[in-house]
Amino acid sequence: MSEQDLKNKEQDQYQDQAGPSIFSDLGRSSSPCEVQGRHRFSSPSLSVSNADSHTETLDGKTSSFFAALDASIETLQKRAQQLIDSINESRQKDHTLMSNFRDSLKMKVSDLVEKLEERMYHIYDHHNKLIQEKLQEFSEKIEKINNLEIELKQVCHTVETVYKDLCVQPEI
Repeated sequence: MSEQDLKNKEQDQYQDQAGPSIFSDLGRSSSPCEVQGRHRFSSPSLSVSNADSHTETLDGKTSSFFAALDASIETLQKRAQQLIDSINESRQKDHTLMSNFRDSLKMKVSDLVEKLEERMYHIYDHHNKLIQEKLQEFSEKIEKINNLEIELKQVCHTVETVYKDLCVQPEI
């Protein structure tokens, strides 16, 4: 435990023993007779000097009570402001973290996209070579077919000519 935690714990224990902290100053400085006497001072037959001394006593206690109350309120306000500042700092850190994460993620995605594009272009290049080879083979076969067709036409023409020659010869 820190020193501040120990002090807070001691104050809490002391307040539990003494009662509520708002009234603790008044309760400790006044005897039970004085507290009962305060209720009796409300009669109009009191002398002025007793009323003045009692008012001064109450004013001193009241002002110390309100001073303590003001200090407590000020402490609470400071603590609330510290909590708000802490929350704002945490939010700012979260925002910075998310921005950095977003930037890092963008860079990684960009790198992956570049690698994917390179791989795609490599695959495209490979496929283009295969297609080119197949087209070359196809062109060669088409050319061979054309040559064979021409040759076949020549053979057909030759066969036709031979057949005509055979048919036209006189019988011997």
